[in-house]
Amino acid sequence: MSIISPWYQLGYVIPHLYTDLDGYQFYRVAPEGMMLVTTGLNLTEYSLAAVEHELPALWRAFDLLASKKVDRISLSGVPVASALGRSKMREILAEAQTRTGLPCDTDLEAHIATLKRLKAQRIALATRWPDSVNNALTRYLAEAGIEVLACRSRARTLQENKHASAAADHELALEVGGEALRAAPEAQALLMPGGLWFAIHAVPLLEAQFGKPVLLNILSTTSAALVDAGPRMLHRPDPRWGKVLATV
Repeated sequence: MSIISPWYQLGYVIPHLYTDLDGYQFYRVAPEGMMLVTTGLNLTEYSLAAVEHELPALWRAFDLLASKKVDRISLSGVPVASALGRSKMREILAEAQTRTGLPCDTDLEAHIATLKRLKAQRIALATRWPDSVNNALTRYLAEAGIEVLACRSRARTLQENKHASAAADHELALEVGGEALRAAPEAQALLMPGGLWFAIHAVPLLEAQFGKPVLLNILSTTSAALVDAGPRMLHRPDPRWGKVLATV
């Protein structure tokens, strides 16, 4: 195995036309030698109609990433999967896997796999989304046997989340994440989804304060890729980024 080239390439379909915090956070939490290969959709709002409008582009994105010879493909955007529902999302993933010959995943399915790996069935949820998204997400998780005991949110539109300050969002993660865990002291984990949410530095602080694992999109999806890599894993992740990666 070469030490001068990536040993694992994760294909990532971003719901937006650009990649910023997704890549920035990935290259801090992923172990050396993992590479993120991204392409994008153009999601305009948190709605089923907006998601369905992007489905043709999603298939083109799967094909493009497969042509780049990535090891695995994941669809970012928890609101995308939540809007479609678990049954439809899993149908799409199964078809994508048949089409590309590659393991295909979403951030949300990676969250579910991570929660099951951590044996966490009862969770607290902290988001920056409106009730319509939070309710759809809660239903999706319930189908997977995961109960949301408390949800705390600061509702924003997609455009507002795209233009949020990274420094302010770090403070927001501490604030809303803490609210959710205090509202559900019996929760076994905290889920803070959102690819546009800059929260990686909040994770170790919240875990130190509450003693519960904290899941972000980039943590769960990276951990799912590392589990997929298995014995091919050339480097292990840095445990300072929290329990999700420390327990891979």
